[in-house]
Amino acid sequence: MFQERRDVSLFGKPAPLPPRQRVFLLLQGPHGPFFDRLGRLLRAAGSQVWRCSFNAGDEFFWTDKRRLLRHEGHQADWPAHLDRIIADKGVTDIVLYGDVRPIHAAARAAAQASGLRLHVFEEGYLRPYWISYERDGSNGHSALVDISLTRMRATLRDTMTEVRRPPAHWGDMRQHKFYGAFYHFLVLVANRRYRQFRSHRALPIRDEFWLNLHRLILTPLHSLTRTIQWRRFRSSGNPYVLVPMQLEHDSNMQGHSGFRVNRQFVDQVVAEFAASAPSHHHLLFKAHPLEDGRARNRRSIREAASRHAISDRVHYFRGGKLADMLAHARAVVTVNSTAAQQALWRGLPVKALGRAVYCKQGLVSDQPLGEFLRDPQQPDTASYRVFRDYLLQTSQVPGGFYSRRSRAHALRLVADLILAPDDPYHALAAGRFQRRQQVGELLD
Repeated sequence: MFQERRDVSLFGKPAPLPPRQRVFLLLQGPHGPFFDRLGRLLRAAGSQVWRCSFNAGDEFFWTDKRRLLRHEGHQADWPAHLDRIIADKGVTDIVLYGDVRPIHAAARAAAQASGLRLHVFEEGYLRPYWISYERDGSNGHSALVDISLTRMRATLRDTMTEVRRPPAHWGDMRQHKFYGAFYHFLVLVANRRYRQFRSHRALPIRDEFWLNLHRLILTPLHSLTRTIQWRRFRSSGNPYVLVPMQLEHDSNMQGHSGFRVNRQFVDQVVAEFAASAPSHHHLLFKAHPLEDGRARNRRSIREAASRHAISDRVHYFRGGKLADMLAHARAVVTVNSTAAQQALWRGLPVKALGRAVYCKQGLVSDQPLGEFLRDPQQPDTASYRVFRDYLLQTSQVPGGFYSRRSRAHALRLVADLILAPDDPYHALAAGRFQRRQQVGELLD
């Protein structure tokens, strides 16, 4: 397990510029119009806003073409082009979605070198009702990695009630699939201006588009078959360990774990399960909701189970409701999926084999994998409540990127977060510090 590092300093940052003196550069965002709507809000606040497009999909979803900057060269030319943009436009802030893909990793390095503010959006640490907004980095690069549970407990706002959850039906998964397919269609058929564009993913754009379309068309059939499969397994009464799979090309997998492909993860888990788990226990691999078959996970799981002669105890589910599967699971094994947060909330033991913001002492297990599969130890539920409340009071924004309703809900909040003088973690700590000062003055 990853050990906690020392606390970061929470104070002493320079005062920010007012909105009218800030110049935002937006890079690649979520598929769809989220960044376009965000840009409008920042312009309405008085800031200058530029968007850099890298392909026809980026360009299509940006309506202010006068403020569009195109990168038409090779990926290797991007760092120098970015430096010119920063100098020419007087950029003060860079906004992006995910900080691991090469284009954004270069921007992260440039922001650090030039002292610019880096605003990073990601899928929520507490999915599916939230998105994440942080500064300087996310996931393994997040400031959360350096903030201890002790510091979180000390800075939490006093609250007697659970933070109200957003509506449970945003429609984001359906919209997410649609925008993914449409984005890659645009890159496939309208990318003449961006001939040197290469995706950060290994798969060719043509294959990416067809996989997205195939997944979208077959969604109803997959939903029916997995429902039947799950009902049959649930009625069997077999105890099981749940393994939520991640997308092989996901930034968490590629940037914050020791695995390059899912097969490596599958082989390790199945081997340890065969050697250590009680012989009447089962292993359930649950596909990611956006899994499209490129990683051949089903084949990898079947082959690994066959090698260890436990094919009757290893199962692959093409998606399904995570809450239902967690409700009956004995424990959870993951690389660094955010699904682990839902398991921790339910008090389930979690073993993470990668780096994640929730990898803190008392939350995820520090047992060797074999020992964990044989006798998993429970997490400290009180500590997890502290961690979860801290996320809800800082970086987790209710809403989503894709459906109109959830996007509008998030946009009402994120522009103010971006324009705020402090990032969410500093803001909470500063507010706590100020309240203590006020109480001290009253006592004096």
